[in-house]
Amino acid sequence: MYQPLAGANDINVGEPEDDDLSPDTHSSMVFHVDKASKPRWNHLENLDFFFSRVYQYHQNSGLVCMMMQQVLEQVQFVFIMFFTTFLISCVDYDMLFRNKYPEHVNLTDKVRLPDAIYTYEECTDNISWKLVLVLVLASLFWLLRLAHISYLFFQFWEIKQFFNKALEVQDKDLNNITWEEVEQRVMKVQIEQRMCIHKEMLTELDIYHRILRFTNYFIAMVNKGVIPLKLDVPFLGDIVFLTKGLRYNIEILLFWGPWAPFQQYYHLNDEYKRPEKRRQLAEELNKRFLYLGIANLVLFPFVLLFQILYSFFNYAEVIKREPGSLGSRRWSHYGEVYLRHFNELDHEITARLNRGYKAASQYMNIFSSPVLAVISKHVAFVCGSVFAVLAALSVYDEDVLQVEHILTIMTILGAILACCRVFIPDDNLVFCPEMLMRRVLAEVHYLPDHWRDKAHTSRVRQEFSQLFQYRAVHMLEELVSPIVTPLILIFKLRFKALDVVDFFRNFTVEVVGVGDVCSFAQMDIRRHGSPTWQPDNLLDDLSDTDISQKPVMAADGGKTELSLLHFTMTNPNWKPPHESTAFINALKTQAQKDMNNLTTVPEENALYSSLNSLSCGGGGLGLGTTSTMQPWMLSGAATGQQQSLWSPRGLRGRISHVEGSRYGPSGGILSSLRQSNVEGGIGGSSVNTSGPVVDPVMAPSTILSPTSLLGRSVAPTLPQDLTAVDMSLSTLFLHELHLRHRIHPPYTNLQQPSSGPQGPPGGIFQSSQLSSGSDHHDPPSGGSGVGVFQSVTLDSHSVHTPPTASDTPSVLFRQAQERTPLLGDP
Repeated sequence: MYQPLAGANDINVGEPEDDDLSPDTHSSMVFHVDKASKPRWNHLENLDFFFSRVYQYHQNSGLVCMMMQQVLEQVQFVFIMFFTTFLISCVDYDMLFRNKYPEHVNLTDKVRLPDAIYTYEECTDNISWKLVLVLVLASLFWLLRLAHISYLFFQFWEIKQFFNKALEVQDKDLNNITWEEVEQRVMKVQIEQRMCIHKEMLTELDIYHRILRFTNYFIAMVNKGVIPLKLDVPFLGDIVFLTKGLRYNIEILLFWGPWAPFQQYYHLNDEYKRPEKRRQLAEELNKRFLYLGIANLVLFPFVLLFQILYSFFNYAEVIKREPGSLGSRRWSHYGEVYLRHFNELDHEITARLNRGYKAASQYMNIFSSPVLAVISKHVAFVCGSVFAVLAALSVYDEDVLQVEHILTIMTILGAILACCRVFIPDDNLVFCPEMLMRRVLAEVHYLPDHWRDKAHTSRVRQEFSQLFQYRAVHMLEELVSPIVTPLILIFKLRFKALDVVDFFRNFTVEVVGVGDVCSFAQMDIRRHGSPTWQPDNLLDDLSDTDISQKPVMAADGGKTELSLLHFTMTNPNWKPPHESTAFINALKTQAQKDMNNLTTVPEENALYSSLNSLSCGGGGLGLGTTSTMQPWMLSGAATGQQQSLWSPRGLRGRISHVEGSRYGPSGGILSSLRQSNVEGGIGGSSVNTSGPVVDPVMAPSTILSPTSLLGRSVAPTLPQDLTAVDMSLSTLFLHELHLRHRIHPPYTNLQQPSSGPQGPPGGIFQSSQLSSGSDHHDPPSGGSGVGVFQSVTLDSHSVHTPPTASDTPSVLFRQAQERTPLLGDP
């Protein structure tokens, strides 16, 4: 069937319009396409939601696994509620503990399990009205969850069709394709079907912006100290408190809830962009924090009950099987936020923290209290002796186990022994905290400056424990979260309402085809970079005006620079803007320059120090990085496709959680040094061959010097994760440059003044050395006072106030020095 092309008669300019023309008389004809064959994914309304679902579908191995997980969680919830009801109302504990006996049973007979369970009528009679109320509320919650799961099924069914038809990826192949490959296919579909009508082509950064829009805001707010997470607890001092419940409440109020500042999922309310509305909006946000806190107080008994029950059923079996499991450690929720890059997906931060786990555990284990060690040894000896005797008697005659409380005593003794082992240090451990801390830094990428050369102190260990906490502490925090969360909302967060409003106004930019995003997520080096994190040759291009804007606008801890490096390496096909490209090229140039100068004073060479740290243990890879990198460094003539033929990334399965491309890195310092090596700029005989200090804890079998990383010998070991190695080397090198800039500022005309204005707090644990002159306080209720970001910009177009007489480069460069986001002073 043929029909006229819509609007075809518009091409005949000047001719009268005739709507009654028949198809036979019309010159422009098209073939009618059936609706079923038209593109299904053009002009999607909510691309944030769609791309997030695509990412979840890929990471969770498809529809079957995702729905099975959701359904089993529903079954688990039902089990918790019914089993708890059974334990409360249907068990005769007097009969179970033999305080009374059944009428038909002799005193010498064992009590059967049915004798200790009430009948159905007795169970229903024992259910109180309070328990009925809890069950009714739980049932309503379960039904809401069931409706949500049904909705998710239809949503992910559409995502399944998108993967199978548009991306041409079957569910069975999801584990064998990286996220970077999924991105490339999504961008190809955009060209074909125009999922986003505002842009013809999507970039990797556009997709990340949509998936991580609110996550980037939250990371930036914590980085700049807008969301206070430090609590002063009596007898415990300053602690960090961030739980799933607290973060969930913050995100409801600030990002995706019905009263959030975002008018739509992609657009910040225009009122938040107007400076004259800041106080009014702060008052409204203050009240919302208060109301949300009160709602949490009303619901906390029910939430606390579920939290206790869930924790009991979840951890009881683990504690019984491995009593020492609560003495192991995990990365805290705050640590996951503090250590996360801008534009870093969940699987990327998880892989990075997993690589740093071993070194972090070793670092924490080398510290021990001599007093606790002595006490634990003697307590363990006594408990172990009693346990051994009881175990021997039970082996000799099993009737010993029938004695009252024998099993209970043995269980308690075993738990005490496991706890004592936590406090008894390993006699074979070598005390090398600085090396371990450097290995942690190579993987997690962010550590405060004042930890350097002080990793052996108990103070640094205590601060590091805020990032890397005991599992028992984590479980306790989640248990008390229903009680503490409303108090934080009411007495702490609501007084930061003005700062939140100012942050949204000053650090929100509009990106074409994406909407409003956090400006830090743009990874703009010129706007949000710090002078102390810039290569020397790039600092020469910065004007005094650029420097004057840095203290307030820069992200703390080098997060902008490190985030840019990480995103570039994990997305090798992404084309950065001019300023970002200049930063990356300047960093590579600096590294190549340092490589050429290794023969002169290597101890003062940033690259030498970085290679030295990297070669002394291999970071979290568990391998000697020197032997890992050698064959890849020597294969410079090979193309990326040739490299993939032998890369283990291309040979192993389950690569859906791999960072970056499976063809290895292409944009880091390691790549540039490899290219320099292949071009003949570095000879094996022209460099210093003195080796580094050997790591006595995890030294590889063959310790090589930093320069031998680029030597001519071929090692049989293939690279396990070159993207991670490249990022580790780049991180260490950038930290070394930052350290040298802090010690020897690159501006020779800068003088340290006696006083000067201070920028906003650099984090929730800003050091007193940098904040001693700050008069900033939390604004009272109603938004009075001046927000910490009020004078930064007036809108998203970066309109800055002119520098005053005190805003000299010398003053502002001093303010731009690294602010520690952790406890204590540098």
